[in-house]
Amino acid sequence: MRISRRDLVRSAILAVSTLPSLRAASKPRRVESLALDGGPKAIALPDERHLAAIKWPRYGQEEKRRVLELLDNNRFYDEIPQLEQATREYLGIKHVKAHCNGTSALVSMFFALDLPKGTEILAPSYTAWATVAPMWLFGYVPVFVDIDPHTACFDLEYAERHLTPRCRALVVMHAWGLPCEMDQVSDFGRRHGLIVLEDAAQAQGAKLRGKQMGTWGAMGIFSFQASKVVPAVEGGMGLYQTREYFERATTFGNYDLPGTFPQDSPYREYQGTGFGPKFRIHPIAAALARMQLSGLDQRNALIAAQVRKLNDRLTQLPGLSEQRAKAEMQRVHWAANLLFFDEAKAGFRKEALLRALKAEGVRASGTPYDVQHKYRLYAEAKWWHHPLKIPASLPGCEQVNKSTVRLPLFTESAPDLIDQYATAFEKIWAHRDALGKA
Repeated sequence: MRISRRDLVRSAILAVSTLPSLRAASKPRRVESLALDGGPKAIALPDERHLAAIKWPRYGQEEKRRVLELLDNNRFYDEIPQLEQATREYLGIKHVKAHCNGTSALVSMFFALDLPKGTEILAPSYTAWATVAPMWLFGYVPVFVDIDPHTACFDLEYAERHLTPRCRALVVMHAWGLPCEMDQVSDFGRRHGLIVLEDAAQAQGAKLRGKQMGTWGAMGIFSFQASKVVPAVEGGMGLYQTREYFERATTFGNYDLPGTFPQDSPYREYQGTGFGPKFRIHPIAAALARMQLSGLDQRNALIAAQVRKLNDRLTQLPGLSEQRAKAEMQRVHWAANLLFFDEAKAGFRKEALLRALKAEGVRASGTPYDVQHKYRLYAEAKWWHHPLKIPASLPGCEQVNKSTVRLPLFTESAPDLIDQYATAFEKIWAHRDALGKA
């Protein structure tokens, strides 16, 4: 084929014009020094702006106005039934009861079980004390269950292997806002004749197949403590699938309510005393919780979207992963964005990562979460109907706590800060060979 002189000139010009870019591409890309080594911090925002983006709880004018109204009109106790009605409507269930905190909701739940002393209850070790410790008050004994290291939630296979003839119930905890696989948990409970209970203190608003956490089990609870998804400083809510559970749990901590039950209730006769405790929620906490509940889905969506934007970049880095969630789960986030760090895949130690992140200005923590089976209470036979069998090792709990890296949740729109957090991690990974040798 004949090539014209014009074509030859055009080809030459094109070749010359691309030389600078080819030379630039052939040069090694400069990697910015770590802040540990004197380089600039990845987080450039002032501390004040940084703290504002992760502030929790967040109260607006509606909450402030409602609290002032209550202080002016003295109609404090109207707030409690209003909160309960709003909760019923939000969840689509009939029986709920507000409590002074999530712990009292759990204590009342265990009382409502009304099972024989010596009954054993399958329970996660990876949880706060309130999920397990109150069992001794009613003669129940926990059987500690490990967690799935990919989710930090209840390990059904472990539970199956450690089921005992005395087990009559199980309680799950939705860790960090991730739903347990409640369809499978419910099937497991039915197969073994176990009453299913839920500690949903960290997961208000989370769903599986469109069904809310807290409503899968025979009973469930929420917490309104200041760190929780619906923060009211303190407070809690009990959720009950039957009138019997509702009336019994309510009577335990409310001396003034049994008389409001239907005439055929066996608990009406305890009007004036209940069963001793007073677990009424503070009315101002009820007001805060009701206001917060009205915006729950929007807040959860905002936080989840920002976690997703950050984690989509972070989980591309070798050795970093997040809690595994199934497609049919709609998770929420409580207290932290929980990541798992695999030292072998990353090529350097977790302690080195945390030091480097701190130097870059990232607020990160490797603090492990509570594991109940290591606390003294469970080892002392005098508190229990019969001695607990304390597991020598729970590998899932150990793996999760060893690999945990906690990042803050961004509770307002913060695209610039999210980008800087991701850049900090990417910068550290660019130096992972050196960090691995340190």
